[in-house]
Amino acid sequence: MLTIQQLAKLAGITTRTLRHYHQIGLLTPARIGENGYRYYDDADAIRLQQILLYRELGIPLDEIRSVLAQPGFQVSQALEEHHDRLIRQIAHLERLVQTVEDTLVHIKGDKLMSTKQLFEPFTEEQQAAYEKEAMQQYDPQVVKESNRKWKSYSDAEKMRIGEEGNAAYQAIVDSIPFGPESLQAQAGVALWRKHMDYFWTPAPDQLLGLAHLYNDDPRFKANFDKIDPRLAAYMLLAVEVYISRL
Repeated sequence: MLTIQQLAKLAGITTRTLRHYHQIGLLTPARIGENGYRYYDDADAIRLQQILLYRELGIPLDEIRSVLAQPGFQVSQALEEHHDRLIRQIAHLERLVQTVEDTLVHIKGDKLMSTKQLFEPFTEEQQAAYEKEAMQQYDPQVVKESNRKWKSYSDAEKMRIGEEGNAAYQAIVDSIPFGPESLQAQAGVALWRKHMDYFWTPAPDQLLGLAHLYNDDPRFKANFDKIDPRLAAYMLLAVEVYISRL
């Protein structure tokens, strides 16, 4: 058994956080002593790990509580999903490092990069990650279904999907001189919107939320800035126009 101080130290969080989780019914201690002290067992520690992993994905506490309370919830399956996601993140970061290094060389004039190479961060895996990031703000069941759908594609299909996603971003980049209300910009947004059907079909407010995510979240904006510093903000404006015309 672990005291609240011991568990908090192991997990790298505060005892106040653990007390809050107890208060909202997210993590109930295995035993509470007569003196009011909280004690946690191995099952509690594993549950806390799941909570913290879901928090890393940006899922709100009330949704995490709902997920963990599902009758069919299995820790082993959840860990496999976390593991797969982390492996994809590591691979993506490695690609980003290489892309940044190649871009620096390109800027210095030592080596020219093709347009395709400039868009390397937006591979098919990253396309999927972007859509999942937005979905996690809404319904975990949608995320689960999207995972199933993505895994059903063949390698060739995934490559084609990634290329179509890159084509949509390229169309939006090419439309910048014409403005977000232009036919060129709206055609690019329409391509991007259609591309998302490979992962999920967002409602208009979710579509706008995804555009905000690209512009407001430093992780995503950094990728768009490497292509064109104007792209993220411009895309948000173009999506706002697109939504207003639906």
